[in-house]
Amino acid sequence: MSTFQTTRSAQFILGAMLTVSFLGCAAMRPQAEAEAYILEGSRLWAESVATGDPSALERILADDFVGVDPQGNVYNKTAMLANTKEAPKYFASNKLGRVTVRFFGDAAVVQGEESWVRHRGNPIRGRFVWTDTWVRRNGVWQIVAAQDVIAKEREAEK
Repeated sequence: MSTFQTTRSAQFILGAMLTVSFLGCAAMRPQAEAEAYILEGSRLWAESVATGDPSALERILADDFVGVDPQGNVYNKTAMLANTKEAPKYFASNKLGRVTVRFFGDAAVVQGEESWVRHRGNPIRGRFVWTDTWVRRNGVWQIVAAQDVIAKEREAEK
């Protein structure tokens, strides 16, 4: 093989590697943007429990959304929006904690926790631990399903 052929082969291989690398980075960019959007949506939903502002939920909950609350009751988007407006009567604060996002094509399973404080009642403090299912439809990520559990407050949070 001549020096010219070796150089051309090396250039081709290097070009192919750079192309694959670039395409891999380009493919990761939309996923990173989707993850940031999902994390922000999760934060806004958590905070809405204390603020009563359902505007983020109007955007991130799909029209066919179905949720299951800690008591096992099934609710839809309309009920969630109404309940959010009433939540500040009961919750003084609700802060998002750990969240993990796992993508499966046009779907994402998001699991997280929130620490809350009630105005009164027992327990006065606690955590929501939840799983949300997000789906990308027509380029828009929305929650189609959610399930919440009430858990004891972590020792370090007391």
